[in-house]
Amino acid sequence: MDLAPETVAWLPSLRANSGARLRLFCLAHAGGGASLFCRWSAGLPAAIEILPVQLPGHQQRLSEPPYREMEPLVEALSRVVQPYVDVPFALFGHSMGALIGFELARRLRRQYGVQAAGFLVAACRAPQLPLPQPSLHELPDAELIAAVQRRFGGVPEQVAGDAELMRLLVPALRADLAMVETYRYGEEVPLSCPICVLGGTDDPEVAASDLAAWRRQTYGSFSLRMFPGGHFFLDAARGSILRLVSRQLEPLLGGFSPGGAERP
Repeated sequence: MDLAPETVAWLPSLRANSGARLRLFCLAHAGGGASLFCRWSAGLPAAIEILPVQLPGHQQRLSEPPYREMEPLVEALSRVVQPYVDVPFALFGHSMGALIGFELARRLRRQYGVQAAGFLVAACRAPQLPLPQPSLHELPDAELIAAVQRRFGGVPEQVAGDAELMRLLVPALRADLAMVETYRYGEEVPLSCPICVLGGTDDPEVAASDLAAWRRQTYGSFSLRMFPGGHFFLDAARGSILRLVSRQLEPLLGGFSPGGAERP
């Protein structure tokens, strides 16, 4: 498989996996990157190919300008992933990543006529709900970091206390927050795939009712599972989450046509 440099940048884990029967595109939270999912392959069936998405301005792509608006990001990402939805595919998104995954699924359906076989959401309120908090992306750097830590947590003290490191990381975080905070939901036909939503019982930002509202976005089955922890519960509960992901995806292996008919 000869991969274009642009494809490798967006999908750094893509390999010539002829045994893949389902591809799982994984999208991280604001300020995060593909490394969030680097150990997932070992915990999932070999027939599921894990494809973490690396956005411009993040981690290995730190020198590239990050996106600040949802529509151009999803347009670019849909072009990258389109050649790799020739087998059943699913999406997993954490926080901002779930919002991107939702819009990516809708764009792939709208533009290419392909549909996700499954969608897993973590720590993200349903897209039709308004953001309840004042925006953060225009705050000065120090205030931005303090506000993110206060609302979400998840910034290690050694990172927050390293001025040079924060100088490198803040532009991507600010751009991600701008993308989320300026996002405008548009009505479309609900997805046809199952949606499985995961939340943290102590998440100060996303309530269980915010998660339950995802039910409106699918004609398929819907499930909601809560885990101990706050907004960044994924690491602490990795084993339990991977078992849940396996249970959700194993029935889809080879049993879903990406170009399947849409429910009217």
